[in-house]
Amino acid sequence: MFGRYLTRLARVWSGLSLAWQFVIAGGIGLLAVMLVVGLWVTSQIRDGVMQNSAATTALYVDSVIAPLLPDMRKSQELDDAVKRALDETLGQGALGKRLVSFKLWRRDGTILYSKDASLIGRQVQPNANLLAAFAGNVTVKYNRLEDEEDDKERSMGVPLLEIYNPVREPWSGEVVAVTEFYELSGDFEESLHSALLWSWLVVAGATAAALALLSGIVFRGSRTIVTQQAALEAKVSELQTALAQNSSLRQRVQRASRRATAINERYLRRIGADLHDGPAQLVALAALRMDSPVLVDPATPSTLREAEIAGIHKTLGEAMREIRGICNGLVLPQIEAQAVADILRLAVSEHERRTSTNVLLTLPERLPELGTSEKISVYRFVQEGLNNAYRHGKGKGQQVRATTKGGKLLVEVLDAGPGFDPARSEGLGLAGLRERIESIGGQFETLTGPGGTRLVITLSVEEQP
Repeated sequence: MFGRYLTRLARVWSGLSLAWQFVIAGGIGLLAVMLVVGLWVTSQIRDGVMQNSAATTALYVDSVIAPLLPDMRKSQELDDAVKRALDETLGQGALGKRLVSFKLWRRDGTILYSKDASLIGRQVQPNANLLAAFAGNVTVKYNRLEDEEDDKERSMGVPLLEIYNPVREPWSGEVVAVTEFYELSGDFEESLHSALLWSWLVVAGATAAALALLSGIVFRGSRTIVTQQAALEAKVSELQTALAQNSSLRQRVQRASRRATAINERYLRRIGADLHDGPAQLVALAALRMDSPVLVDPATPSTLREAEIAGIHKTLGEAMREIRGICNGLVLPQIEAQAVADILRLAVSEHERRTSTNVLLTLPERLPELGTSEKISVYRFVQEGLNNAYRHGKGKGQQVRATTKGGKLLVEVLDAGPGFDPARSEGLGLAGLRERIESIGGQFETLTGPGGTRLVITLSVEEQP
């Protein structure tokens, strides 16, 4: 049970901020210090006030009583005249009002005189205060009536200041007797309580001010730490996000590189197949016709020879046209210095010229600038997208649109054809485009259905002012 309580307390404590931990721990520490200092200060004040009050009263009483006493070194008893003088002095005036009891002690503990006549001549064991007074010190006790001869004073039920004052021989200064008297301490008690209250208020105020000052500094530092910690956590989060993105991009680049290598090989095989099945066959046919008997036989009429030569020229011309067609598909026009809008217009116009179809081009008023790789990718995307629209959609409803949104460039190629199955029909061209677009950090999307096909690429760009 106690262990669970400590565990819960530790969990709550660890959940607090450093500033609140300091306020709590510092408050407890300063409270302990305040109690120790306050108790010490109040004890010093109490002792000081009591000692000063006792010394003042003792000096006054000594100035009144001393002239009435005989030589206490020679006289061990007081005669009746001295006792009557003491009775008269202590029973009237200021002393009579302030002193409720008075005793004169001999060194051996005998009471030589008392306002209570029944105590005269009684001998008791000297207490510590009496011995201290015979040693030459004025001692005082506040409302501690614990001696056996204090029965009468205890029965009064009022706070009393008990003072022991040494009586010294005038010429030698030796202590020859001790006077013990009890003073009414109502005013003293009020003064003492007021002094103690103010001392506690001062100590508590100083402690609270110190705690407030230190707490203000700590709270300010804590806020700075929290702010810096939040900023650091945000930076760490951004760094982790960037690392995750970099890792994802690195994996995408690796995959794209592997796929690009495979696609390049497929391109090369397709180009080889196109050259083999097209121009190479025509050139081979022309070579065979060069060995035709019509050309080598001198008896062949000139008209047949000329016709054969014309056929060879025609075959070679067809081979050259096919080679130029293949080269036109491989070689890009000079687009590095052109704007994106001009590149889109060029791709659309080339497609319209080759296929004798119409394409609707929609452009915004302004398009952002792109790098060379992005420009080439955009041109190839529109080129391949329109080729697919012509091949699969029969050229119906061909459109090219470009828009910018949220720092991204979107280029779309649309048609109104019957659509196709992307999983089966995305051939070499679209697969190569997908790899090309993703390798530069873009996105490639294919949407197709009975109502037509929509190809979209998204590139991150910085808007130019």
